[in-house]
Amino acid sequence: MGGSPAVIDAPPRALESSIRAQAYGLGFDLVGITTLGSVETASHFEQWLDRGYAGDMHYLPKWAHKRRDSRLPYEGVRSAIVVAMSYGGREPSGPVARYARGDDYHDVLNAKLRELHAWIATELGREVRGRAYVDTGPLLERDLARRAGLGWFGKNTNLINPTLGSFFCLGALLVELELAPDEPFANDHCGTCTRCIDACPTHAIVEPRVLDATKCISYLTIEAKGEIPLALRESVGELIYGCDICQDVCPWNEKFSRALPEGSPFAAREAIAGKDARTLARELVAMTQEEFSDRFRRSPMKRAKLAGLKRNAAVVLGNVGTAEDVAIR
Repeated sequence: MGGSPAVIDAPPRALESSIRAQAYGLGFDLVGITTLGSVETASHFEQWLDRGYAGDMHYLPKWAHKRRDSRLPYEGVRSAIVVAMSYGGREPSGPVARYARGDDYHDVLNAKLRELHAWIATELGREVRGRAYVDTGPLLERDLARRAGLGWFGKNTNLINPTLGSFFCLGALLVELELAPDEPFANDHCGTCTRCIDACPTHAIVEPRVLDATKCISYLTIEAKGEIPLALRESVGELIYGCDICQDVCPWNEKFSRALPEGSPFAAREAIAGKDARTLARELVAMTQEEFSDRFRRSPMKRAKLAGLKRNAAVVLGNVGTAEDVAIR
């Protein structure tokens, strides 16, 4: 929605509570509100870029200056409604990360945030300037989420919530309204635990809360443009797209992650459901572009493109395949 931000009426005092209720009603599992402004972690992000940890993700340095202030990506906004939606965690591990087995989280969360935006405008009886972001703009959404009280930064760099774990996707609706913010999440509940660091097969977590993406299996199987380095191929194991290992071993997920509700858009699609790594890898290596477009329509796995998935599948077959797989590679 557009509209001029020149005249902004003060919202009703109960609006924040109503927004939370509406967001939960739309299916979000966590909701928080924060005031936009200077971003605490921007300097850490820039240091991370300088260390070369972004690899081939050349889009990340673009508009880096806008990440220093969360008011800059969209003119006239003052508050952020930050949401999280669980994509499971109780489902068995497998060759595809849990978040990527169903529909694309960008589409799912964006659609719901747009519904929330329209509801706010209807509630106030006027247009409300704002925009939804789901991992698509120069925003450090994890920083916004912590400031909105949704959790702390785990040693594996994921945001962890004390009642939900970390198997969730984040989104934010930036609006022109001056909303009363929630208290930032102030505590670190990782303590002395290093399970995520110890479990990473490629040693991508180089120190607590610092990830070298160029070693991360999620990066290698999704974002990397060239061949997967030979030295890391064995460590990829049976993983074709993404990796959940550092989340699987987290005590907060062991205790608080949830099963997917019936009808969840993140439920595994037929092309993936119940298939082990070797079966799925063989299918991908032999798949045509037409078959891929049909079976993975609206899937986040399309980001790697069929060529990338064939590359990943070949690596997995090299790890878990048999002699009969050589002919299809």
